[in-house]
Amino acid sequence: MKIKILKRDISDVLSKLQTIAGRKTNLAITTAILIKTNNSGINISSTDLETGYTGFFPAVIEREGAIAVNAKKLFEIIRDFPGEEIYINEIENFWIEILNKNTVDYKMVGMNPEDFPGIPDVENIEYFNLKASVFKNMIEKTIFIPGSSEEKRAHINGIYFEKVLEEGINKLRLVSTDGSRLAKVDYEYENTTEPSAEKGIIISKKGLSDLYKFLETDEPINIGYNNTNFVLKKENETVIIRLLEGNFPEYKYIIDRKDSFSITIERQKLLMMLKRMSIFTSDNFKGVIFNLEKEKLLVSSTNPELGESKEEMTINYDADPLEIAFNVRYFIETLNVIEEENVSIMLINEKSPCLLEGEKNKNFLSVIMPMRI
Repeated sequence: MKIKILKRDISDVLSKLQTIAGRKTNLAITTAILIKTNNSGINISSTDLETGYTGFFPAVIEREGAIAVNAKKLFEIIRDFPGEEIYINEIENFWIEILNKNTVDYKMVGMNPEDFPGIPDVENIEYFNLKASVFKNMIEKTIFIPGSSEEKRAHINGIYFEKVLEEGINKLRLVSTDGSRLAKVDYEYENTTEPSAEKGIIISKKGLSDLYKFLETDEPINIGYNNTNFVLKKENETVIIRLLEGNFPEYKYIIDRKDSFSITIERQKLLMMLKRMSIFTSDNFKGVIFNLEKEKLLVSSTNPELGESKEEMTINYDADPLEIAFNVRYFIETLNVIEEENVSIMLINEKSPCLLEGEKNKNFLSVIMPMRI
């Protein structure tokens, strides 16, 4: 293989692929990317055996072929390469040469491209067309609840994706949980047919985090899935994420608002208050206590290892006094992804979950379980 490429055409994608190629697997070749020529350019592929990527990029083809080369080292070479034109030439025994016309010459050990894992073929998929910014926003509102390397349950390490019909409105929905909190976000879309009653799917949080990097613009994208893979297609790029096996818990009962009462609070004011109250929290003392009385919210934090703090805020509360404790980090992370000026906090009692959403936009909802006082 012998090709000429432009630095600006591939440096960005090589940067985005570092996470996928940087993950440890049982195959050393997954640290490489596959570069393969076609009639009018090159295809670049990467996989960690769970998330796969393939994209087409322009190049001048002087000799056809394919190479597999370490993704990290190639990125470092391309990132700091002087000038725009880069020549990549396969020499022998999977060695490659990376050079410009005059001054730079790297010789690098490659790998056998025949050993590179195949990217799954995806066919017979119903795609949904939407803007990249819309799906990026949906991921932002659910991915902040992390998975766990020690946790094996799919619903902890994945995000639930389903199609729903509510009050005559078709929605795409993402739901994320770690067992102590939950985040749900909906996107309303037009469809001439009602969504089928098919079960939703669980998409790896790691995979969605990788996919997120490819949603930088407002360009149109297509998303869809089959029994084994979730797929995102752009004009010249495709990301495929292998689905997680398992069942997502029945969550709809926990997001029911009917028995709760609501308090409306200025989001930024509450956020800064909780950040101040979090100063004395630690891994052993994560909670803060909310004391609600008539027209007043008192938040306090006590940590015998560090100190204590309290702060008061005037609110529109006119019910019985209530004392309830929460992990303050969960509240802060939720408030950070709500974009409205005011938030609605829905409570029932000191033992029931708290629901948070924007005052006007009801497409995002978060649930936080209380802590023992």
